[in-house]
Amino acid sequence: MKTEFNCAEHETTSVSLPRFVGYFLRLGTVGFGGPIALAGHMQQDLVDDRGWVRKEDYVEGLALAQLAPGPLAAQLAIYLGYIRGGVVGVTAVGTAFVLPSFLMVLGLAAAYVRFGGLPWMQGMFYGIGAAVIGIIARSAFKLTRLTLAKDKLLWGIFAVLAVSTAWTSQEIIWLFLLGGVANLLAKALPSRLQARSTVPSLFTPVTLGAFGASGTLLQIFVYFAKAGMFVFGSGLAVVPFLYGGVVQGHHWLTDHQFVDAVAVAMITPGPVVITVAFIGYLVAGVSGATAAALAIFLPVYLVVVLLAPSYKRWAKNPQLNAFVRGVTAAATGAIAGAVIVLARRSVYDLPTILICAVSLAVLFRWKVPEPALIACAAMAGLLLRHG
Repeated sequence: MKTEFNCAEHETTSVSLPRFVGYFLRLGTVGFGGPIALAGHMQQDLVDDRGWVRKEDYVEGLALAQLAPGPLAAQLAIYLGYIRGGVVGVTAVGTAFVLPSFLMVLGLAAAYVRFGGLPWMQGMFYGIGAAVIGIIARSAFKLTRLTLAKDKLLWGIFAVLAVSTAWTSQEIIWLFLLGGVANLLAKALPSRLQARSTVPSLFTPVTLGAFGASGTLLQIFVYFAKAGMFVFGSGLAVVPFLYGGVVQGHHWLTDHQFVDAVAVAMITPGPVVITVAFIGYLVAGVSGATAAALAIFLPVYLVVVLLAPSYKRWAKNPQLNAFVRGVTAAATGAIAGAVIVLARRSVYDLPTILICAVSLAVLFRWKVPEPALIACAAMAGLLLRHG
């Protein structure tokens, strides 16, 4: 998925690492609007206005974020941290960017556990769950336009994953990878042997599951680390993967709790994948939330630390690009399928149908911030359920 930004040429301005990290702490605290909006803020603030980052470094970081697994905005922020301060910069920027939303989700999760049984909170999430389905449907539509264009093979991969996800309520990983391989063979067939040494290196962490897990915290960490390897472009790409494992595999959450977890991620700033902290809290308290959050961002961190030094050598590899485009099409199809799966649990009567339909119509017609839309849905749910 390629996104273009008009970056004006600027000479870089010297800035201390604490001040540079402070910017990402602020962005993580107030940054709403999804990955593209957050990436746009970084370009405007760091490249155009302040001159802290070279245009070339920003563009390279954006390309890496679109090529490698991991939520786009977090991947870009962490890469810029690497450019500014190496491994120390990666660690500091990554922590600063994620910490605010993690703490907010932790507070919301604690309130959810404490008050979740009360009628007023049930009423709020009755409306919120329906609105979230509209938001995910809108995101799936936007991602489809961005990633598939008029490529028939990518549309085919999209359709297979959409149908399989909707039918099985799970994200079938071998189909996910098969989509990447199919596009690689179709678009880069003459040099396919070279791809064998390039592609697997990005997906090696998936084998973490082979080590097994004896305790709940280790199970949480291993599961979410694997999940982090299948987030391409939008954090919503992890939703269908999580649903299959969290609800159906491990039975950690119910259907409605899972939709509520996605909703919490929508109303907080920062990366959408922070929803895993909410899930982890419901399973094992603060320790579970911490393990889940650390694990989901571990692949992002490792990709930057391990691959950034040699990035220029492999970034334009046609085999790798073809593979990633296929996987991204599969991820987009899985999100579309997840809309159907989650809608079965959250849109089940006339009021929720109306809330979902109105939310979708508003998103297509106006640029309304998602937290504002969810707040309105919460009030509607409260009135309809307990009015």
